[in-house]
Amino acid sequence: MESEAKSVREVFERMPGTFLREKAVGLNVVVQFAISGEGGGNWIAAIENGELTVSEGERPDANLTLSAGAEDYLAISTGRLSGQLAFMTGRIRAKGDLALAMKMQAIFRQPAPRK
Repeated sequence: MESEAKSVREVFERMPGTFLREKAVGLNVVVQFAISGEGGGNWIAAIENGELTVSEGERPDANLTLSAGAEDYLAISTGRLSGQLAFMTGRIRAKGDLALAMKMQAIFRQPAPRK
């Protein structure tokens, strides 16, 4: 069993391994992640024809921008915090294509919930 990510950078480095390409066929989108606080940064996940490219940086033309604090994003990514709960309580914010925000859970393998 793979150990859980210890940093936001590690979450993004591992993102291609959680990508479910069969769920993203025909999807051509750019998702901007704006992670604030210590260990945060700006990351881009571009999905084109079933392929995922992850890089650091900013894309003002992103279809969806997800914003969260580094600690909250790491908790969501490792299963210690439900993404839906984080969204409902304002710990993660979405701007742009909200339907895409919902679809993100289907195109990436989700961690098992943890306490």
